Amino acid sequence: MGRKARVLSEGLYFGEGPRWRDGRLWFSDFYARAVKSVSPVGDVRIEMTLDDDAPSGLGWTPDGALLIVSMAKRQVLAWRPGGAVTVHADLGGVATFMSNDMVVDAGGGAYVGDFGFDLHAELLRRGDPSVFADHPTTRLARVAPDGAVSVAADAMHFPNGSAITPDGRTLIVGETLAARLTAFDIGPDGALSGRRVWAPTWPRAPDGLCLDAEGAVWIANPLAHECVRIGEGGTALDIVATSQNAYACMLGGKDGRTLFVMTAPTSVPRHAAAAPRGRIEIATVDQPHAGRP
Repeated sequence: MGRKARVLSEGLYFGEGPRWRDGRLWFSDFYARAVKSVSPVGDVRIEMTLDDDAPSGLGWTPDGALLIVSMAKRQVLAWRPGGAVTVHADLGGVATFMSNDMVVDAGGGAYVGDFGFDLHAELLRRGDPSVFADHPTTRLARVAPDGAVSVAADAMHFPNGSAITPDGRTLIVGETLAARLTAFDIGPDGALSGRRVWAPTWPRAPDGLCLDAEGAVWIANPLAHECVRIGEGGTALDIVATSQNAYACMLGGKDGRTLFVMTAPTSVPRHAAAAPRGRIEIATVDQPHAGRP
């Protein structure tokens, strides 16, 4: 067990929401306010920019529109290449702080998490990781294909990276501040039930994540220089070492076995925005991608 990633591309500020599509890895670069993509050989291009907010979670609807989380505005935007950006959903009635990662289902519905409170301000104020034990909870939002917003789950501990199993019947959400992966059954209308702990992850915290063909979950660990493959129940099955803290990951490439990891020295906004020190790192793994995203 144990692999080492190599750097594919540098010069990002803070990469999030990586998604493999049409031979390229698409991702958000927070402080560039841009959605970008990169090929397997490392050429980065800007796909679109936002004028006044940072993008985060990404996902496509069945008709090809790209849904984009607009963090501070707490919105989900819709964009088609060559077209205008429109507001698809307003999350302000559910999200209590900045909106963040998102997974879009096969029907164009989405599940969107949010911080719940000013995490980085609290970390700086307290000067220790006590926020893991004492913090406000928040809600996971459900966005229907028509843009209607509802509460999918409450009492969530910073719902972050999410994935949907290939059969479309199970949602797995990383609760970063509870250091666990939580699973739900997905109903025909997108409603969630059967909440359960899928895997504890401590001393790791799950940030962005993705599924593989054996049903394991790769999690990016923002507390360390690593991305870890977790089995149901919590066993660490594989580890990819990175050069910096890991904040999101995605399986892609021609055979789905390239693990792309978004890394940065820190997630503290004033430091992450100061210089483009983020990277995309890659490693070849044994099991290919499965499910969504």
